[in-house]
Amino acid sequence: MTQGTKKWITLAIVSMALLLIVVDMTVLYTALPKLTHDLAASASAKLWIINAYTVAVSGFLLGMGALGDRVGYRRMFIAGLAVFGVASLCAAYAPTSGALIAARAVLGVGASMMMPATLAIIRLTFTDDRERAVAIGIWASVASGGAALGPVVGGVLLEYFWWGSVFLINVPVVLLALGLGLWLLPRQQTTGNRPWDFIGSVQALAALVCLVLTIKEFAKYAPSITLAVVTGTLSLVAMGLFVRRQRRSAAPLVDFRLFRNAYFSGGVIAAIVASVALVGVELVFTQRLQLVSGLTPLQAGLTILPIPLAAFVAGPVAGLLLSRVGSRPIILLGLLTTALSLCGLALAIDASAMFKLGVLVLLGLGVGATMTAASNAIMNNAPVERAGMAASIEEVSYELGGVLGIALLGSVLSSSYTAALAIPASLPVPASASDGIDAALLAAETLPAQVASQLVALAHAAFDQAFFAVLTVAVLIVIAAAGSVAALGWRGRTRPTRTEEKCAS
Repeated sequence: MTQGTKKWITLAIVSMALLLIVVDMTVLYTALPKLTHDLAASASAKLWIINAYTVAVSGFLLGMGALGDRVGYRRMFIAGLAVFGVASLCAAYAPTSGALIAARAVLGVGASMMMPATLAIIRLTFTDDRERAVAIGIWASVASGGAALGPVVGGVLLEYFWWGSVFLINVPVVLLALGLGLWLLPRQQTTGNRPWDFIGSVQALAALVCLVLTIKEFAKYAPSITLAVVTGTLSLVAMGLFVRRQRRSAAPLVDFRLFRNAYFSGGVIAAIVASVALVGVELVFTQRLQLVSGLTPLQAGLTILPIPLAAFVAGPVAGLLLSRVGSRPIILLGLLTTALSLCGLALAIDASAMFKLGVLVLLGLGVGATMTAASNAIMNNAPVERAGMAASIEEVSYELGGVLGIALLGSVLSSSYTAALAIPASLPVPASASDGIDAALLAAETLPAQVASQLVALAHAAFDQAFFAVLTVAVLIVIAAAGSVAALGWRGRTRPTRTEEKCAS
Protein backbone atom coordinates (compact mmCIF):
# COMPACT_ATOMS: atom_id res chain seq x y z
CA MET A 1 0.00 0.00 0.00
CA THR A 2 1.43 3.36 -1.04
CA GLN A 3 1.85 6.19 1.43
CA GLY A 4 -0.65 8.29 -0.53
CA THR A 5 -3.33 5.59 -0.33
CA LYS A 6 -2.64 4.96 3.35
CA LYS A 7 -3.23 8.55 4.41
CA TRP A 8 -6.63 8.71 2.68
CA ILE A 9 -7.62 5.43 4.34
CA THR A 10 -6.52 7.03 7.62
CA LEU A 11 -8.92 9.89 6.89
CA ALA A 12 -11.72 7.37 6.26
CA ILE A 13 -11.05 5.67 9.61
CA VAL A 14 -11.19 8.86 11.67
CA SER A 15 -14.23 10.03 9.66
CA MET A 16 -16.10 6.82 10.57
CA ALA A 17 -15.48 7.49 14.25
CA LEU A 18 -16.41 11.16 13.90
CA LEU A 19 -19.68 10.24 12.20
CA LEU A 20 -20.61 8.04 15.17
CA ILE A 21 -19.84 10.86 17.59
CA VAL A 22 -21.85 13.59 15.87
CA VAL A 23 -24.81 11.36 14.95
CA ASP A 24 -25.14 10.38 18.62
CA MET A 25 -25.57 14.06 19.50
CA THR A 26 -28.89 14.32 17.65
CA VAL A 27 -30.08 10.75 17.02
CA LEU A 28 -32.31 10.81 20.11
CA TYR A 29 -34.41 13.70 18.76
CA THR A 30 -36.68 11.10 17.14
CA ALA A 31 -36.06 8.17 19.51
CA LEU A 32 -36.76 9.96 22.79
CA PRO A 33 -40.57 9.54 22.94
CA LYS A 34 -40.33 5.77 22.45
CA LEU A 35 -37.53 5.09 24.93
CA THR A 36 -39.13 7.43 27.48
CA HIS A 37 -42.31 5.35 27.26
CA ASP A 38 -40.52 1.98 27.46
CA LEU A 39 -38.30 2.97 30.41
CA ALA A 40 -41.04 4.97 32.19
CA ALA A 41 -38.56 7.84 32.47
CA SER A 42 -39.48 10.91 34.52
CA ALA A 43 -39.30 14.41 33.05
CA SER A 44 -35.96 14.98 34.79
CA ALA A 45 -34.57 11.65 33.58
CA LYS A 46 -35.73 12.43 30.05
CA LEU A 47 -33.77 15.69 30.17
CA TRP A 48 -30.60 13.99 31.35
CA ILE A 49 -30.83 11.19 28.80
CA ILE A 50 -30.25 13.92 26.22
CA ASN A 51 -27.89 16.12 28.24
CA ALA A 52 -25.53 13.55 29.78
CA TYR A 53 -23.72 12.96 26.49
CA THR A 54 -23.21 16.66 25.66
CA VAL A 55 -22.16 17.57 29.18
CA ALA A 56 -19.55 14.78 29.29
CA VAL A 57 -18.16 15.64 25.85
CA SER A 58 -17.98 19.37 26.64
CA GLY A 59 -16.38 18.84 30.03
CA PHE A 60 -13.66 16.38 29.07
CA LEU A 61 -12.55 17.69 25.66
CA LEU A 62 -9.76 20.05 26.77
CA GLY A 63 -8.23 17.56 29.17
CA MET A 64 -8.39 14.71 26.67
CA GLY A 65 -6.82 16.83 23.94
CA ALA A 66 -3.88 17.72 26.15
CA LEU A 67 -3.55 14.09 27.26
CA GLY A 68 -3.39 13.11 23.58
CA ASP A 69 -0.48 15.52 23.11
CA ARG A 70 1.28 13.65 25.91
CA VAL A 71 0.55 9.95 25.28
CA GLY A 72 -0.15 9.99 21.53
CA TYR A 73 -3.24 10.60 19.42
CA ARG A 74 -3.35 7.08 18.02
CA ARG A 75 -3.46 5.62 21.50
CA MET A 76 -6.19 8.03 22.61
CA PHE A 77 -8.23 7.36 19.47
CA ILE A 78 -8.09 3.57 19.87
CA ALA A 79 -8.90 3.77 23.60
CA GLY A 80 -11.79 6.15 22.91
CA LEU A 81 -13.21 3.80 20.28
CA ALA A 82 -13.16 0.92 22.76
CA VAL A 83 -14.91 2.99 25.46
CA PHE A 84 -17.48 4.21 22.92
CA GLY A 85 -18.24 0.69 21.72
CA VAL A 86 -18.75 -0.76 25.21
CA ALA A 87 -20.90 2.20 26.27
CA SER A 88 -23.04 1.85 23.12
CA LEU A 89 -23.71 -1.79 23.96
CA CYS A 90 -24.67 -0.88 27.53
CA ALA A 91 -26.94 1.94 26.34
CA ALA A 92 -28.75 -0.32 23.84
CA TYR A 93 -29.76 -2.77 26.57
CA ALA A 94 -30.13 -0.34 29.48
CA PRO A 95 -32.91 -1.67 31.76
CA THR A 96 -33.66 1.66 33.47
CA SER A 97 -33.44 5.34 32.71
CA GLY A 98 -30.65 5.71 35.28
CA ALA A 99 -28.59 3.04 33.53
CA LEU A 100 -29.14 4.75 30.20
CA ILE A 101 -28.04 8.12 31.60
CA ALA A 102 -24.85 6.54 32.95
CA ALA A 103 -24.17 4.83 29.62
CA ARG A 104 -24.72 8.10 27.77
CA ALA A 105 -22.22 9.84 30.06
CA VAL A 106 -19.60 7.15 29.36
CA LEU A 107 -20.36 7.53 25.64
CA GLY A 108 -19.47 11.19 26.07
CA VAL A 109 -16.15 10.30 27.71
CA GLY A 110 -15.29 8.00 24.80
CA ALA A 111 -16.26 10.71 22.31
CA SER A 112 -14.13 13.30 24.10
CA MET A 113 -11.13 10.95 23.83
CA MET A 114 -11.63 10.47 20.10
CA MET A 115 -12.63 13.93 18.85
CA PRO A 116 -9.36 15.82 19.43
CA ALA A 117 -7.43 12.79 18.15
CA THR A 118 -9.34 12.76 14.83
CA LEU A 119 -8.24 16.27 13.86
CA ALA A 120 -4.76 15.85 15.33
CA ILE A 121 -4.21 12.66 13.29
CA ILE A 122 -5.29 14.54 10.14
CA ARG A 123 -2.92 17.39 11.03
CA LEU A 124 -0.02 14.97 11.35
CA THR A 125 -0.89 12.71 8.40
CA PHE A 126 -1.42 15.38 5.74
CA THR A 127 1.74 17.48 5.53
CA ASP A 128 0.87 19.15 2.21
CA ASP A 129 -1.18 22.33 2.76
CA ARG A 130 -3.60 21.70 -0.11
CA GLU A 131 -4.23 18.06 0.78
CA ARG A 132 -4.68 18.97 4.43
CA ALA A 133 -7.27 21.62 3.52
CA VAL A 134 -9.25 19.03 1.54
CA ALA A 135 -8.95 16.48 4.37
CA ILE A 136 -10.15 19.02 6.94
CA GLY A 137 -12.97 19.92 4.55
CA ILE A 138 -14.07 16.28 4.49
CA TRP A 139 -13.78 16.15 8.30
CA ALA A 140 -15.93 19.29 8.63
CA SER A 141 -18.53 17.99 6.19
CA VAL A 142 -18.83 14.79 8.24
CA ALA A 143 -19.14 16.86 11.44
CA SER A 144 -21.84 19.20 10.11
CA GLY A 145 -23.63 16.66 7.93
CA GLY A 146 -23.55 13.94 10.57
CA ALA A 147 -25.17 16.15 13.20
CA ALA A 148 -27.98 16.99 10.78
CA LEU A 149 -28.24 13.30 9.80
CA GLY A 150 -28.91 12.12 13.37
CA PRO A 151 -32.71 12.59 13.36
CA VAL A 152 -32.90 10.82 9.98
CA VAL A 153 -30.98 7.82 11.30
CA GLY A 154 -33.17 7.70 14.41
CA GLY A 155 -36.38 7.93 12.38
CA VAL A 156 -35.35 5.15 9.98
CA LEU A 157 -34.27 2.78 12.75
CA LEU A 158 -37.42 3.36 14.81
CA GLU A 159 -39.52 2.57 11.77
CA TYR A 160 -38.30 -1.05 11.92
CA PHE A 161 -36.55 -1.71 15.26
CA TRP A 162 -36.70 -0.89 18.98
CA TRP A 163 -35.16 2.23 20.48
CA GLY A 164 -31.94 0.44 21.51
CA SER A 165 -31.03 0.04 17.84
CA VAL A 166 -29.90 3.70 17.69
CA PHE A 167 -27.05 2.71 20.01
CA LEU A 168 -26.48 -0.87 18.88
CA ILE A 169 -25.74 0.27 15.33
CA ASN A 170 -22.53 1.86 16.68
CA VAL A 171 -20.96 -1.47 17.65
CA PRO A 172 -20.14 -2.94 14.20
CA VAL A 173 -18.77 0.42 13.03
CA VAL A 174 -16.57 0.61 16.14
CA LEU A 175 -15.24 -2.91 15.54
CA LEU A 176 -14.40 -2.09 11.92
CA ALA A 177 -12.69 1.19 12.85
CA LEU A 178 -10.76 -0.54 15.66
CA GLY A 179 -9.42 -3.22 13.33
CA LEU A 180 -8.40 -0.76 10.64
CA GLY A 181 -7.04 1.71 13.19
CA LEU A 182 -4.75 -0.81 14.88
CA TRP A 183 -3.44 -1.81 11.47
CA LEU A 184 -3.09 1.50 9.62
CA LEU A 185 -3.12 4.54 11.90
CA PRO A 186 0.30 6.21 12.05
CA ARG A 187 2.33 6.19 15.22
CA GLN A 188 3.85 9.42 16.45
CA GLN A 189 6.60 10.59 18.70
CA THR A 190 4.90 11.41 22.01
CA THR A 191 5.79 14.10 24.51
CA GLY A 192 5.75 11.81 27.52
CA ASN A 193 8.20 14.04 29.39
CA ARG A 194 5.72 16.90 29.23
CA PRO A 195 3.55 17.13 32.37
CA TRP A 196 -0.22 16.77 32.05
CA ASP A 197 -2.09 19.37 34.08
CA PHE A 198 -4.65 17.23 35.93
CA ILE A 199 -5.78 20.09 38.19
CA GLY A 200 -6.27 22.33 35.16
CA SER A 201 -8.28 19.57 33.49
CA VAL A 202 -10.58 19.36 36.51
CA GLN A 203 -10.99 23.15 36.56
CA ALA A 204 -11.87 23.18 32.85
CA LEU A 205 -14.29 20.30 33.36
CA ALA A 206 -16.01 22.07 36.26
CA ALA A 207 -16.22 25.38 34.37
CA LEU A 208 -17.67 23.85 31.23
CA VAL A 209 -20.10 21.49 32.97
CA CYS A 210 -21.44 24.30 35.18
CA LEU A 211 -21.76 26.57 32.14
CA VAL A 212 -23.73 23.90 30.29
CA LEU A 213 -25.98 23.38 33.32
CA THR A 214 -26.56 27.14 33.61
CA ILE A 215 -27.50 27.49 29.95
CA LYS A 216 -29.81 24.51 30.08
CA GLU A 217 -31.48 25.77 33.27
CA PHE A 218 -32.22 29.14 31.67
CA ALA A 219 -33.63 27.31 28.64
CA LYS A 220 -36.40 25.74 30.73
CA TYR A 221 -39.90 27.23 30.67
CA ALA A 222 -39.81 27.74 34.45
CA PRO A 223 -36.11 27.94 35.35
CA SER A 224 -34.79 27.96 38.88
CA ILE A 225 -33.04 31.33 39.10
CA THR A 226 -31.28 30.25 42.30
CA LEU A 227 -29.85 27.11 40.66
CA ALA A 228 -28.84 29.06 37.55
CA VAL A 229 -27.05 31.72 39.61
CA VAL A 230 -25.23 29.09 41.69
CA THR A 231 -24.04 27.06 38.68
CA GLY A 232 -23.20 30.24 36.74
CA THR A 233 -21.12 31.56 39.65
CA LEU A 234 -19.33 28.24 40.01
CA SER A 235 -18.58 28.29 36.29
CA LEU A 236 -17.09 31.79 36.48
CA VAL A 237 -14.99 30.91 39.53
CA ALA A 238 -13.70 27.69 37.98
CA MET A 239 -12.95 29.46 34.69
CA GLY A 240 -11.11 32.26 36.48
CA LEU A 241 -8.96 29.75 38.36
CA PHE A 242 -8.35 27.86 35.12
CA VAL A 243 -7.25 30.95 33.18
CA ARG A 244 -4.93 32.07 35.98
CA ARG A 245 -3.39 28.61 36.23
CA GLN A 246 -2.88 28.34 32.45
CA ARG A 247 -1.17 31.72 32.23
CA ARG A 248 1.29 30.67 34.91
CA SER A 249 1.90 27.15 33.59
CA ALA A 250 4.92 26.13 31.53
CA ALA A 251 2.81 23.40 29.86
CA PRO A 252 -0.75 24.78 29.70
CA LEU A 253 -3.85 22.93 28.52
CA VAL A 254 -4.80 26.08 26.59
CA ASP A 255 -2.14 28.43 25.32
CA PHE A 256 -4.04 31.71 25.21
CA ARG A 257 -1.40 33.15 22.90
CA LEU A 258 -3.11 31.17 20.14
CA PHE A 259 -5.99 33.66 20.28
CA ARG A 260 -3.67 36.51 19.30
CA ASN A 261 -3.76 35.07 15.81
CA ALA A 262 -6.68 36.50 13.83
CA TYR A 263 -7.09 33.31 11.79
CA PHE A 264 -7.39 31.22 14.95
CA SER A 265 -9.80 33.60 16.71
CA GLY A 266 -11.91 34.03 13.57
CA GLY A 267 -12.13 30.27 13.22
CA VAL A 268 -13.33 29.86 16.82
CA ILE A 269 -16.04 32.52 16.38
CA ALA A 270 -17.21 30.93 13.13
CA ALA A 271 -17.24 27.43 14.63
CA ILE A 272 -19.44 28.49 17.55
CA VAL A 273 -21.94 30.40 15.42
CA ALA A 274 -22.17 27.77 12.67
CA SER A 275 -23.00 25.20 15.32
CA VAL A 276 -25.61 27.53 16.88
CA ALA A 277 -27.29 27.94 13.50
CA LEU A 278 -27.21 24.25 12.59
CA VAL A 279 -28.21 22.57 15.85
CA GLY A 280 -30.59 25.21 17.21
CA VAL A 281 -32.50 25.87 13.99
CA GLU A 282 -32.62 22.18 13.08
CA LEU A 283 -34.19 21.30 16.43
CA VAL A 284 -36.83 24.04 16.17
CA PHE A 285 -37.57 23.29 12.51
CA THR A 286 -37.93 19.56 13.23
CA GLN A 287 -40.46 20.38 15.96
CA ARG A 288 -42.47 22.50 13.54
CA LEU A 289 -42.54 19.73 10.96
CA GLN A 290 -43.97 17.29 13.51
CA LEU A 291 -46.16 19.49 15.70
CA VAL A 292 -47.59 21.89 13.10
CA SER A 293 -47.24 20.12 9.76
CA GLY A 294 -48.14 16.75 11.31
CA LEU A 295 -45.23 14.74 9.89
CA THR A 296 -43.99 11.55 11.51
CA PRO A 297 -40.45 11.47 12.94
CA LEU A 298 -39.24 9.61 9.84
CA GLN A 299 -40.92 12.07 7.49
CA ALA A 300 -39.50 15.03 9.42
CA GLY A 301 -36.02 13.51 9.31
CA LEU A 302 -36.24 12.94 5.56
CA THR A 303 -37.51 16.50 5.04
CA ILE A 304 -34.32 17.98 6.51
CA LEU A 305 -32.10 15.51 4.62
CA PRO A 306 -31.02 18.22 2.10
CA ILE A 307 -29.14 19.99 4.92
CA PRO A 308 -26.64 17.18 5.64
CA LEU A 309 -26.34 16.24 1.97
CA ALA A 310 -25.46 19.83 1.03
CA ALA A 311 -23.05 20.06 3.97
CA PHE A 312 -21.30 16.88 2.83
CA VAL A 313 -20.75 18.49 -0.59
CA ALA A 314 -19.75 21.93 0.72
CA GLY A 315 -16.93 20.65 2.95
CA PRO A 316 -14.57 19.21 0.32
CA VAL A 317 -15.37 21.98 -2.17
CA ALA A 318 -14.52 24.64 0.41
CA GLY A 319 -11.38 22.69 1.25
CA LEU A 320 -10.24 22.87 -2.39
CA LEU A 321 -10.84 26.63 -2.46
CA LEU A 322 -9.02 27.33 0.80
CA SER A 323 -5.55 27.08 -0.71
CA ARG A 324 -6.52 29.67 -3.34
CA VAL A 325 -8.50 32.29 -1.43
CA GLY A 326 -7.75 31.64 2.25
CA SER A 327 -9.96 31.12 5.28
CA ARG A 328 -11.41 34.59 5.76
CA PRO A 329 -13.40 34.95 2.50
CA ILE A 330 -14.89 31.47 2.84
CA ILE A 331 -15.86 32.04 6.49
CA LEU A 332 -17.54 35.32 5.59
CA LEU A 333 -19.26 33.85 2.52
CA GLY A 334 -20.39 30.82 4.54
CA LEU A 335 -21.84 32.95 7.34
CA LEU A 336 -23.64 35.28 4.94
CA THR A 337 -25.02 32.30 3.00
CA THR A 338 -26.26 30.84 6.28
CA ALA A 339 -27.96 34.13 7.18
CA LEU A 340 -29.59 34.31 3.75
CA SER A 341 -30.88 30.74 4.04
CA LEU A 342 -32.39 31.47 7.47
CA CYS A 343 -34.21 34.46 5.99
CA GLY A 344 -35.49 32.16 3.26
CA LEU A 345 -36.60 29.60 5.81
CA ALA A 346 -38.73 32.25 7.51
CA LEU A 347 -40.46 32.87 4.17
CA ALA A 348 -40.76 29.19 3.27
CA ILE A 349 -43.69 28.34 5.58
CA ASP A 350 -46.26 28.62 2.79
CA ALA A 351 -43.83 28.41 -0.16
CA SER A 352 -43.54 25.71 -2.81
CA ALA A 353 -41.66 22.47 -2.20
CA MET A 354 -38.87 23.53 -4.58
CA PHE A 355 -38.35 26.81 -2.72
CA LYS A 356 -38.12 24.94 0.61
CA LEU A 357 -35.66 22.47 -0.92
CA GLY A 358 -33.49 25.32 -2.19
CA VAL A 359 -33.47 27.03 1.20
CA LEU A 360 -32.44 23.85 3.03
CA VAL A 361 -29.70 23.15 0.49
CA LEU A 362 -28.43 26.72 0.91
CA LEU A 363 -28.36 26.28 4.70
CA GLY A 364 -26.33 23.08 4.39
CA LEU A 365 -23.89 24.72 1.97
CA GLY A 366 -23.42 27.74 4.22
CA VAL A 367 -22.87 25.78 7.41
CA GLY A 368 -20.66 23.18 5.71
CA ALA A 369 -18.41 25.79 4.13
CA THR A 370 -18.17 27.79 7.36
CA MET A 371 -17.21 24.75 9.44
CA THR A 372 -14.58 23.71 6.91
CA ALA A 373 -12.94 27.12 6.82
CA ALA A 374 -13.19 27.48 10.60
CA SER A 375 -11.57 24.08 11.20
CA ASN A 376 -8.81 24.87 8.72
CA ALA A 377 -8.12 28.28 10.29
CA ILE A 378 -7.89 26.79 13.77
CA MET A 379 -5.79 23.73 12.96
CA ASN A 380 -3.35 25.51 10.61
CA ASN A 381 -2.58 28.15 13.22
CA ALA A 382 -1.39 25.82 15.95
CA PRO A 383 2.07 24.24 16.00
CA VAL A 384 2.24 20.48 15.45
CA GLU A 385 2.98 19.77 19.11
CA ARG A 386 -0.23 21.65 20.03
CA ALA A 387 -2.45 19.85 17.52
CA GLY A 388 -4.45 18.11 20.25
CA MET A 389 -4.91 21.40 22.09
CA ALA A 390 -6.12 23.18 18.96
CA ALA A 391 -8.48 20.33 18.10
CA SER A 392 -9.92 20.42 21.62
CA ILE A 393 -10.52 24.18 21.45
CA GLU A 394 -12.22 23.77 18.08
CA GLU A 395 -14.48 20.97 19.23
CA VAL A 396 -15.34 22.72 22.51
CA SER A 397 -16.42 25.62 20.26
CA TYR A 398 -18.72 23.31 18.29
CA GLU A 399 -20.12 21.69 21.44
CA LEU A 400 -20.80 24.99 23.17
CA GLY A 401 -22.29 26.33 19.95
CA GLY A 402 -24.72 23.40 19.92
CA VAL A 403 -25.66 23.92 23.57
CA LEU A 404 -26.09 27.65 23.02
CA GLY A 405 -28.19 27.00 19.93
CA ILE A 406 -30.59 24.74 21.80
CA ALA A 407 -30.65 26.88 24.94
CA LEU A 408 -30.91 30.36 23.41
CA LEU A 409 -33.14 29.57 20.45
CA GLY A 410 -35.20 27.18 22.56
CA SER A 411 -35.78 29.94 25.09
CA VAL A 412 -36.81 32.35 22.33
CA LEU A 413 -39.22 29.73 20.98
CA SER A 414 -40.78 29.09 24.40
CA SER A 415 -41.19 32.73 25.45
CA SER A 416 -42.39 33.85 22.00
CA TYR A 417 -44.97 31.06 21.86
CA THR A 418 -46.38 31.97 25.28
CA ALA A 419 -46.53 35.64 24.34
CA ALA A 420 -48.20 34.94 20.98
CA LEU A 421 -50.82 32.48 22.23
CA ALA A 422 -53.97 34.56 22.77
CA ILE A 423 -56.76 32.32 24.05
CA PRO A 424 -60.17 34.05 24.33
CA ALA A 425 -61.62 34.10 27.83
CA SER A 426 -64.74 32.40 26.50
CA LEU A 427 -62.75 29.36 25.40
CA PRO A 428 -62.60 26.71 28.19
CA VAL A 429 -58.95 25.73 27.80
CA PRO A 430 -56.55 24.55 30.56
CA ALA A 431 -53.87 27.04 31.60
CA SER A 432 -51.21 24.43 30.73
CA ALA A 433 -51.85 25.10 27.01
CA SER A 434 -49.64 28.18 27.24
CA ASP A 435 -46.63 26.14 28.42
CA GLY A 436 -45.84 24.97 24.89
CA ILE A 437 -47.38 23.57 21.76
CA ASP A 438 -46.94 20.01 23.06
CA ALA A 439 -49.06 20.87 26.10
CA ALA A 440 -51.66 22.60 23.93
CA LEU A 441 -52.02 19.62 21.60
CA LEU A 442 -52.23 17.29 24.58
CA ALA A 443 -54.96 19.43 26.16
CA ALA A 444 -56.87 19.47 22.87
CA GLU A 445 -57.23 15.68 23.04
CA THR A 446 -59.45 16.04 26.13
CA LEU A 447 -61.68 18.86 24.83
CA PRO A 448 -64.85 18.85 22.69
CA ALA A 449 -64.14 18.76 18.96
CA GLN A 450 -65.03 22.40 18.24
CA VAL A 451 -63.01 23.78 21.18
CA ALA A 452 -60.11 21.47 20.37
CA SER A 453 -60.06 22.65 16.76
CA GLN A 454 -59.91 26.28 17.86
CA LEU A 455 -57.12 25.60 20.35
CA VAL A 456 -55.04 23.69 17.79
CA ALA A 457 -55.42 26.53 15.27
CA LEU A 458 -54.35 29.10 17.88
CA ALA A 459 -51.38 26.96 18.97
CA HIS A 460 -50.22 26.48 15.38
CA ALA A 461 -50.42 30.22 14.71
CA ALA A 462 -48.53 31.03 17.92
CA PHE A 463 -45.83 28.48 17.09
CA ASP A 464 -45.37 29.93 13.61
CA GLN A 465 -44.88 33.39 15.15
CA ALA A 466 -42.36 31.93 17.60
CA PHE A 467 -40.61 30.11 14.76
CA PHE A 468 -40.24 33.42 12.91
CA ALA A 469 -38.81 35.02 16.07
CA VAL A 470 -36.27 32.21 16.42
CA LEU A 471 -35.10 32.66 12.84
CA THR A 472 -34.85 36.43 13.33
CA VAL A 473 -32.60 35.98 16.37
CA ALA A 474 -30.52 33.35 14.55
CA VAL A 475 -30.00 35.69 11.58
CA LEU A 476 -28.88 38.51 13.88
CA ILE A 477 -26.39 36.20 15.63
CA VAL A 478 -24.90 35.01 12.33
CA ILE A 479 -24.63 38.55 10.92
CA ALA A 480 -23.01 39.78 14.16
CA ALA A 481 -20.49 36.94 13.91
CA ALA A 482 -19.72 37.82 10.30
CA GLY A 483 -19.13 41.42 11.36
CA SER A 484 -16.82 40.31 14.18
CA VAL A 485 -14.81 38.06 11.86
CA ALA A 486 -14.53 40.87 9.29
CA ALA A 487 -13.34 43.29 11.96
CA LEU A 488 -10.47 41.07 13.10
CA GLY A 489 -6.96 42.02 11.97
CA TRP A 490 -6.20 39.47 9.25
CA ARG A 491 -2.87 41.06 8.40
CA GLY A 492 -4.40 42.78 5.43
CA ARG A 493 -4.19 39.84 3.02
CA THR A 494 -6.83 37.79 1.32
CA ARG A 495 -4.73 34.69 0.76
CA PRO A 496 -2.45 33.77 3.68
CA THR A 497 0.97 32.34 3.01
CA ARG A 498 2.21 29.20 4.69
CA THR A 499 4.21 31.28 7.15
CA GLU A 500 1.20 33.40 8.02
CA GLU A 501 -0.83 30.28 8.77
CA LYS A 502 1.50 29.33 11.64
CA CYS A 503 0.70 30.05 15.24
CA ALA A 504 1.79 33.43 16.53
CA SER A 505 4.11 32.83 19.38
